[in-house]
Amino acid sequence: MNEDGTVTPEVTVIMAAWNAQATVVRAIRSALDQTVPLEIVVVDDCSSDRTLALVEELAIREPRLKVLRQAYNQGPAAARNRALVESRAEWVTVLDSDDWMESGRLAALLAFARHRHADFVADDIWKIDEGAPVSERRAMLGDVDDPQILSAGRFISSNLTAEHGGRREMGFLKPLMRRQFLLQNELRYDEAIRLGEDYVLYTKALLEGAVFVLVPPAGYVATVRSTSLSGRHATDVHARLAAADRDMLCRQDLPATTKQALEAHLLEQRRKLAWRQLIDAVRDADPVAAARCFWAPPRVVADLLSRLTRESITRVRQRVGMG
Repeated sequence: MNEDGTVTPEVTVIMAAWNAQATVVRAIRSALDQTVPLEIVVVDDCSSDRTLALVEELAIREPRLKVLRQAYNQGPAAARNRALVESRAEWVTVLDSDDWMESGRLAALLAFARHRHADFVADDIWKIDEGAPVSERRAMLGDVDDPQILSAGRFISSNLTAEHGGRREMGFLKPLMRRQFLLQNELRYDEAIRLGEDYVLYTKALLEGAVFVLVPPAGYVATVRSTSLSGRHATDVHARLAAADRDMLCRQDLPATTKQALEAHLLEQRRKLAWRQLIDAVRDADPVAAARCFWAPPRVVADLLSRLTRESITRVRQRVGMG
């Protein structure tokens, strides 16, 4: 305990909040119910609803809660970076404003982190459909029975949608992160990326040698919503993730397995990008832009042609009443 009677936090919970008035109070209270000394830094990303007012009302009565507001909407990466600057604890972790934690989660992760001398420790996430009872929750990965150390190659490969679809990618994990490791390696969220910023940060940490431990579910509960931003990928999302992969591939110290995993992830992003660009070109009636989509590596072109074939067959079936 400090001289002023306050307790030094062991964990900083950071939260980016945008138009989350329906869920943000539940999220914050679940953090306040944790059994370890903590602080919570909430950054309102210029919400247009009552999110900020609700959080500020809680902060009046709760000294562990700090509230900041962005001058304009900048996305979750920028909000999290601002919260990281304000953090004081040895450990930091992200809690999304529409999720919540069971009370013993952070204590369990801290115990794992200290026992394994980890820089990152993440638990398999409990997923639950919006409005469903807690009894219907399910593990995101579902095969984490014992603590295991993640390599960069395995983590990157786990984010290939073709192999781990249904939003089961490890990039959705919410690890406890050693703040000093982030500072020493100058790691922060890429503010140019609005979806996939977690994947990039965790990958960069692993490339810097982070000890990343994955453990069974400890009590992070993620709400699956049909309106979630994670389920609606804009075209430029894939362009920016591809750019991040290219940047990481420029490292000279990549093991062969890590390089192969990054190349596979880059190829997947290029395939998704080409398909989204073709859709945009058709929507905009721009034949030049559509033709440009096929100026790509053979595997990307082959994927485009395959998608077009499947789409054409589906539409024919619908027209003749077979779909």
